[in-house]
Amino acid sequence: MARRPGGPLVLLTLCGLGVIASAQPLAIPNPAPATSGPAAPIIFGQSVVPLNGPWKFQIGDSPIDPKTGKPLWAEPSFDDSGWESVDLKPPTGEFDPAGSERSGVPGWRAKGHPNYWGWAWYRLAIPLAEENQNLALAGPTYVDGAYQVFSNGDLLGGMGIFHNTGKAPRSYWSHPAMFLLPDAGPAARHTGNENLPGHTSNQQIFAFRVWTPQWLNLPDGGGIHAPPLLGEAGAISAGVRLEWFARIRSCGYSVFDALVLFFLAIVTASLILFDRSDRVYLVVAIVLSLTAGLDLCFSLANLTALLDYATYVLLLQSVFLPLIMGGWMLVWWLWFRLIHPAWVPWAIALLTVAYIVFQVLGGGTVFSGAVPHSLELFSHAASVAVRLLFLPLMLFIVGLGIRKEGREGWLVLPALIPMTVGQFERELANLHIPTSWSVFGSVIFLGQIGFDLAAAAISLLLLRRLLLSLRRQRQMALDVKQAQEVQQVILPEAHLTLPGLTIESEYRPAREVGGDFFQIIPHKTDGSLLIVAGDVTGKGLKAGMLVALLVGAVRSTLDWSSDPMAVLRALNKRVMGRADAQATCLALRIESDGAVTLANAGHMPPYLNGELVAMEGALPLGMIESAEFSEMRFQLKNGDRLVLMSDGIAEATDVNGQLFGFDRVHDLLSTASTAAGIATAAQAFGQEDDISVISVLRTGKSKSAAA
Repeated sequence: MARRPGGPLVLLTLCGLGVIASAQPLAIPNPAPATSGPAAPIIFGQSVVPLNGPWKFQIGDSPIDPKTGKPLWAEPSFDDSGWESVDLKPPTGEFDPAGSERSGVPGWRAKGHPNYWGWAWYRLAIPLAEENQNLALAGPTYVDGAYQVFSNGDLLGGMGIFHNTGKAPRSYWSHPAMFLLPDAGPAARHTGNENLPGHTSNQQIFAFRVWTPQWLNLPDGGGIHAPPLLGEAGAISAGVRLEWFARIRSCGYSVFDALVLFFLAIVTASLILFDRSDRVYLVVAIVLSLTAGLDLCFSLANLTALLDYATYVLLLQSVFLPLIMGGWMLVWWLWFRLIHPAWVPWAIALLTVAYIVFQVLGGGTVFSGAVPHSLELFSHAASVAVRLLFLPLMLFIVGLGIRKEGREGWLVLPALIPMTVGQFERELANLHIPTSWSVFGSVIFLGQIGFDLAAAAISLLLLRRLLLSLRRQRQMALDVKQAQEVQQVILPEAHLTLPGLTIESEYRPAREVGGDFFQIIPHKTDGSLLIVAGDVTGKGLKAGMLVALLVGAVRSTLDWSSDPMAVLRALNKRVMGRADAQATCLALRIESDGAVTLANAGHMPPYLNGELVAMEGALPLGMIESAEFSEMRFQLKNGDRLVLMSDGIAEATDVNGQLFGFDRVHDLLSTASTAAGIATAAQAFGQEDDISVISVLRTGKSKSAAA
């Protein structure tokens, strides 16, 4: 249902103005219709009179008088004795200028014209005293649609934008407005219809031309719901100003609500910084922003002419409500981290799009007159059906969540129930169930309450979810720290001296847990040395777990073989079949006489005396079960230096995006004398990946023996 005030707020100071009125008496008989009998003339002091009527009423639009070019039904000489009578007296039966609110009277749909929409006219004859001057009319503050007001056939003004092309007027919210009556003197006050029954020689004929669009299809809608006010211009002006203050106050809750919801949306979106893996924070922030935007649009339409009424209703019913409803359903789907059934997100999207389409076609605001009436009726009924389909789907989602989470799932019900009830605000209003209330002058709507309760409940749930998420993150940080400690334990010593060999190693992970690994294992009996170095795909804890697996596999393989090719084949079997588990690896064995056997599985070849060892390429571990790896043999002489490194050296990147590259690696090996120096140079350039360096220097038997 389109949001609107429950009834125009009364001009609170009018009572005071009446008290301080001049000594002239205020006679307030019921203003007579154009065909009523003589009545005592009205004499105004500084006060106002509600024009309750009874008014003369006629559906349809007036023909144009060919002589004057004005609507014939606005002319004071027109005979309206055959029209219907409509009373605009408030339901309380009295006008209380000190009251805080006037209830609107039912429109023409509840008074014999249930399916009518379009043009209608109201006419009223007011007898005035000769001394009444400087009068003004306060337009009715509760009108369904646009209106123009005429005084003795002259157009005073109106509310809305009217076209001369026959196009329907553009309606705005009925804002407080004042229309000055022309002071034409006694001679001009003769209306020309003095000979008609009930007319006097000095009276004012007011006529309202009202347009009510088709989409304002409330059962008691149509036309004017509150009487205009007639009085001295100063009193009317003061009352209109006060009416604006009351109107601003009536939107106070919506403005406050919008600010609070926007703040909650910003806070909720910021929670992503604490847990980037949980998308529910972003979706909740979007839904809260949409709800805040709805409140803001209500205030703009109520207080300004930036949004006409049709555009506001279109945004309300065809944009905000469908997206908010679909957004909340997606919130609960993500809230419970549901994956199956996979068709549910598609069903949410389909229902949301269908809701929008049927509301556009069936709302009458965009394609009014262009859509066949039968299609419009079908679309309106279909939009109700779509909203009803939202309910079982939402219950299904929440049911899955409760089944998955147990007692935790029941906590979403305080947010779910009020928001769902608020979606059927318009249908409840058609059943004459109250859907809006005035609290201290501010108007609050059922849908607004539903969304606010949902926002409050979800805020508490988000806080609870964040605390649980932070607890999990602390536990994960502890797990990562423990994994880091384990990884440090399984790394060999940074400096190792063996007979004929001096070995240095350096390892600098890009994150807490790295994906590079190496093992330096001397043979207990034959004096040989096995070095295994590798780089698993990825980083972080997952990569660290695969590293631990491969290191364990290297140790277990040595129980039966230290052959480099046998080691790679054993590691390949361990990696095969694991999801997203791949690794490059290099294994070499250095005999006591300096003979080297090198097997490579896609790893970066080593450097011998600063030059890259040329060998055939091969697939990494975990690609093919019976993969063939490249193998070669060469001899280390006394003074030869063999350097093994990971691709984190060559792939280091500076702030300009420039790679360290193999040329710099070649130059670095000629200047840096230690493994730590090589690692430091690459890290200072701009580390992007794990860095590992192993330097093996062949010293010869005599030097080893001396050591």
